[in-house]
Amino acid sequence: MIENKLTRIIEWTKLKIRIISNKDISFYFYEREIWWASLGCNIGFEEDGKNRNFERPVLIWKKFNKDMLWAIPLTTKQKEGKFFYTFVENDKSYTLIWPQLRLISSKRLIRKMTKISKATIELIKKEIINNL
Repeated sequence: MIENKLTRIIEWTKLKIRIISNKDISFYFYEREIWWASLGCNIGFEEDGKNRNFERPVLIWKKFNKDMLWAIPLTTKQKEGKFFYTFVENDKSYTLIWPQLRLISSKRLIRKMTKISKATIELIKKEIINNL
């Protein structure tokens, strides 16, 4: 178990070095979009990325500039509780893991999946505000 985790941390470190080194990565991204992002191999209960790119879907919550954004990790598994919010977009169900909101570099973005509606983002905002 611990050896597997150490192997994943080493793999993530190698990928992170490639991401940091790649100066050519530049995406146009906007709030309300869902992207695959390299979130890495994390510690404890932080959401890990999956597969060789350590990726998972994230909702772009706030764009600060072309290099920085707030991202909220998503899962397709149904989760219950006040720290999760499930919504449907383009016939696909997502659950927001809003306590995992984090500031990330746009270099972590891999590919855009979709953009959620203004109505959906308003419902998400209300839910987060109600649970703060």
